[in-house]
Amino acid sequence: MTFDAMFAQVKELLSQADASGIGEHLAYQFNITGEAQGTFYLEVKDGQLHVEPYDYRDRDALFTCSAETLFKIASGQSDPMGAVFLGRLKVEGNIDKALKLKSLLPSK
Repeated sequence: MTFDAMFAQVKELLSQADASGIGEHLAYQFNITGEAQGTFYLEVKDGQLHVEPYDYRDRDALFTCSAETLFKIASGQSDPMGAVFLGRLKVEGNIDKALKLKSLLPSK
């Protein structure tokens, strides 16, 4: 799978997320490892969610994982905390803001 194909699928999954209840600014960068290697960001600003295939230098948190792990988390098939504990997801930055990402993801 290419980065472009992976990004298009992730953007489609996240397009269903409701960020209207989030009043603060959140900025996350995702570094994808392995076959679909690349970088994209997710930003919540003024209650709207934006997902773009660029670096986000002024981010609150940085997530590093494979595309497979990302899809499982984004689709609600895997818990982000479980992925961290299993070493499949690495998180750097503001942990409090990183935990708010879960509110944008589908539930299991």
